[in-house]
Amino acid sequence: MKFRWMILLMSLVAVVLGACSSDAKDEYPNKNIEIIAPATPGGGWDATARAIQNVLDKEGIVEQNMNVVNKPGGGGEVGWQYLKNKDSHHLSVNSSLVIANNLLGQSELTYNDFTPLAVLATEWIAVAVPNGSDIEGGIDLLDRLKEDPSSLTIAVGPALGNNDHLSFINVAEEYGVDVSKLRFMVYESGGDVLTALLGGHVDLATFSLSEAQEQHEAGNIRVIATTADETIDGMESWQDQGIDFSFPHWRGLMGPPNMTEEEIAYWDDAIQQMVKSDGWKTVLENNGWNDYYMDSKETKKFLDEKNAMYEDLIEKSGLGK
Repeated sequence: MKFRWMILLMSLVAVVLGACSSDAKDEYPNKNIEIIAPATPGGGWDATARAIQNVLDKEGIVEQNMNVVNKPGGGGEVGWQYLKNKDSHHLSVNSSLVIANNLLGQSELTYNDFTPLAVLATEWIAVAVPNGSDIEGGIDLLDRLKEDPSSLTIAVGPALGNNDHLSFINVAEEYGVDVSKLRFMVYESGGDVLTALLGGHVDLATFSLSEAQEQHEAGNIRVIATTADETIDGMESWQDQGIDFSFPHWRGLMGPPNMTEEEIAYWDDAIQQMVKSDGWKTVLENNGWNDYYMDSKETKKFLDEKNAMYEDLIEKSGLGK
């Protein structure tokens, strides 16, 4: 009798332990997390991915190990193709190219092929020229392009259709420039754009203000306009020069397709904690970024709206598929 009770007790213990083991196995996340920066190190996507990793780890928001991997190529295409075939322990930084690549006919992927998780931050975009350029300012630049749209070479990266490119198309088109004739030179990252500008290989560049500001302050390049809604550290915006125009450069986070509601809810909670943390506020301040947080549902609506806007801009530029 006593022996049978022992067997029954052992069986019950085994069932309980098995259930606990199963629950632990099913709990998300349950293995290392990979954050994909779909470009070379040193650009905005890479900086965003590493900031996410650092804050989530140091603030104790995510317990699992997190690694940043760079998957450059195709204006995000290589990294996002990689993400599409991964599980929910893989996330990627994104921006306007996750929409524009398809509109340009450069990718079969669309933003609907992924799970939107968040829009995180924005920064302003700068238009800069080499320090020895005879272009006096933003209006002088637009006047020259209005007279002859192909007269100047414009550096942009990592691909046409990103916010840097579309913001320039937007302001030039509103000014009356034939934007279909503009001459863009495409580079792999914002760092490469800066190198081309410093080397005098292009006449001007459109890229993130944070990537331009140090060299502007050192006197090696001149920022002649920004897409901000006010003057920043003495650098005039388009609005300062009489053009009613502003354009934020946003970056977000997405997961692979078919993430579960529970997995999405996990990241909604984690990212909300992250953006409220002192660590994230420090990241924004150090990089000159602005808080632009949207949760997963708001991000889906935002991407739908941007898709319509970018489709119109790309059609006007003559680059549509």
